[in-house]
Amino acid sequence: MKLRAGDKVMVIAGKDAGKESRIARVYPAKNKVLVEGVNTAKRHTKPTGSTMQGGIIDRDMPIDASNVMIVCDKCGPTRIGHRLDDTGGKHRVCRKCGADL
Repeated sequence: MKLRAGDKVMVIAGKDAGKESRIARVYPAKNKVLVEGVNTAKRHTKPTGSTMQGGIIDRDMPIDASNVMIVCDKCGPTRIGHRLDDTGGKHRVCRKCGADL
């Protein structure tokens, strides 16, 4: 999976298509990402020791990684490419303009 936590992404499919936000968490085994403020669901929770008050809580749910595209600062939503530097390190680059992501 080429996406990482903290990346700025745009949702390209689903009910939240067009929204831009940051990735909060990545689940590589399930090929899903948790994007802040996207795919919000209502969860009914009981009061427990850590949360004294129960009720209905809005919670962000994971979406499939194929439904998001990383956003380049210069050219907008793009695919991710890779480039090797002189020391053999691998860097993620924008496929449109070649800038580092």
